[in-house]
Order: sequence, then structure tokens, then C-alpha cells
Amino acid sequence: MIGAYGAWAATLLPETPGPLSLQYCPPGEFAARRAAARARVTACMAPPPTPGGIVAKVSQSYAYNGLTIEEITWQLPYGPATQGVVLKPAGATGRLPAVLALHDHGRFKFFGKEKIAQTGSAVHPLVASHRADAYEGLAWANELAHRGYVVLVHDAFAFGSRKVRLAEVPPELRGSLQDDTDDSPAGVAAYNDWAAEHEHVMAKSLFSAGTTWPGVFAVEDRVALDVLCARPDVDPDRVGCAGLSGGGLRTVFLAGLDDRIRCTVCVGMMTTWRDYLLYKSYTHTWMCYVPLLPRDLDYPEILGLRAPLPTLVINAREDPFFTLAEMESAAAILANVYSSSGQPEKFACSWHPGHHQFNRAMQAEAFTWFGRWLG
Repeated sequence: MIGAYGAWAATLLPETPGPLSLQYCPPGEFAARRAAARARVTACMAPPPTPGGIVAKVSQSYAYNGLTIEEITWQLPYGPATQGVVLKPAGATGRLPAVLALHDHGRFKFFGKEKIAQTGSAVHPLVASHRADAYEGLAWANELAHRGYVVLVHDAFAFGSRKVRLAEVPPELRGSLQDDTDDSPAGVAAYNDWAAEHEHVMAKSLFSAGTTWPGVFAVEDRVALDVLCARPDVDPDRVGCAGLSGGGLRTVFLAGLDDRIRCTVCVGMMTTWRDYLLYKSYTHTWMCYVPLLPRDLDYPEILGLRAPLPTLVINAREDPFFTLAEMESAAAILANVYSSSGQPEKFACSWHPGHHQFNRAMQAEAFTWFGRWLG
């Protein structure tokens, strides 16, 4: 992708596992090296300070299609309030296993949580179209809640309730778009186009502030995890997370660095830094990149920092966002890490036909994995 510079740039990546890699790590060194690697990942992500004392407020509670739905909000020290929804089986009692469901990117920032959670019969036509392509028509957070889980879905940084408002950026950045509240199909599509072009501005601004997009994601997703684990209807020892694509990216960082995630499923977001460098960075968001980290750890090794906690990776063989060879390499890296942990059975990687998606067969596999390890 970078012409004559590609071969040279590829030489900058290590050919063998780095000194912090958990691949082939002697058992007696595993815990200490994992701690050092986590510290390095965190340093490179440069997350902003994690706010404490965040309390979620319930704005509405009602029943829908066999589930109890709570619409909740919380306020971070910056930006608009975060909106989320909690779904659980109607009539459920006691503490239940729980999953933080992380919505995708999808070049679709007007909405966030709505892409994977349904709270009523009305569905925006562009959300319905997105679900049909990415999730075989299902709101998978609801499907999981029906199986006995408390499921929290929240809007990620720059999506939905957290999206960038046009009135808050300089006029020269707005282009011809003046309205970010128009929820007609044309209005939503226009905002998504604008937000896609604004991404490099956001990324460069975050770098200039001394942080990164993965660092911001990690902080905000940890706050959501705090909210979920603090609920009286949640068993905090049985909490997982999962997501497709951009949600899979957030899964890599959250599950790799926070042991409260006892079980995880990463869908359609597993490859190597070499794949990004040589072949596929043009297909991806600015949200993926952590400066300097590729010198020390390959991308799949971030998720491997949770070993030996249970981890499932689900791939589609015809996924256009990655090369098959590098997806296979990433799976081998994670298998090596889990072998070093002494519990190789806690890692699984599955392969499905088709494009970039989390379809019904994949969802069934993910739900079975959660059932195996969370109950």
C-alpha cells in the first residue's frame, strides 16, 4: 500500500516474538512477563485519567418481548452524557451472569447501541439494513439476554449519544452538512459520511493531547464495565464481553487488560500488525493504532494478555478487511500464548464462510462459549 517503502517498513517489525511476548514463555516467568507487557501496552495507549465515582441513572424501565429493558445514562467529566441500555430476562431474580456487548464501527456513527440492541418494535431502516448485513437480521444483545444474561450496551466514544456535534466544531470543518439531528435515511447517511471524514482530525487531535483512540475507548469501556459489575442483579465473577469489528477491537483492549472480563469473544477483528502495514490499513479506522507498540507486541498478543482466561476468536474466511494468511498467523500466535499459559483449552478459534459479519451461526457459537464458561 505504500509503494516502494513497503519492503523497508516491513523490516521495522520484529521477525520473532519480542521480549515481552508470552509466546514460548517459561511457566515460571508467565505472570511477571504478562504484568510487564500489560504495563507496556497501557503506556503506549496513553489512556486519559479514568474517572471515579460514575453513577448510572435509570431514565426509563419497561418490558419488551420477554425482556426487562432499562435505559440508563452516565456523565463523564467531558463530552455529552453516555446513553446505554440494559437488557435481562423479564422476571429474573438473583445475580445473573452478564455481558458487556460492544457495538461495531460499520462506518455508522449516527447510532451506536441501536445497531445490536432493540428496545421496541420500531427499527430505523438504516439500522435494519446494517443488521441484515452484519448480524443476519438479529439484535444480538437481545438474543443473549433471552438466554439468561444481563446485557449492557452503551454508546462508544464518537458514536450515538457520544457523537461529535456539528455545532461544536468550526464552520470550516462542517462542509455542506449543517444538521446532525436529521434522522431520516438521507440525514443519517450524510452524517455518517461527514463523521468518516472527521476521523483523521479526531485521531490527530488525540495524539496531540498525548493520548490515543484505543486509550479513550479503554477508559470509557472500563467505566461501562464498572456500571455493569456494580449492579445488584449481576454476578461480578461471571462477566464477559464481545463484539464484532470495531466492537472486536474494543474487546481486544478491554479483555486483554481487565481481568474482570472472565470470558470473551472477539469477532471479525483478529489479524497482525504486518497485515495492517502491508495490505489492509486502508480498510480500517484510525481507532486501531497504538504508536510504538508493534515493536514490542503483535496485535493478537494484546488479547493474549488475558491468558489463561477463556477466549474465543471467530473469523470469516472471505473477510475483505484482512488477509487470510495473517488471520491464520494471529490465531497461531494466540494458540502459542495459551499453550505457554498451561491451559490451551481456554482458547479457541473458529472459521466460518462468508464476509465480515457476526451471523446466526457465529452468534450460536459465541453464546455456547459464554454458557460454557459463565454459566
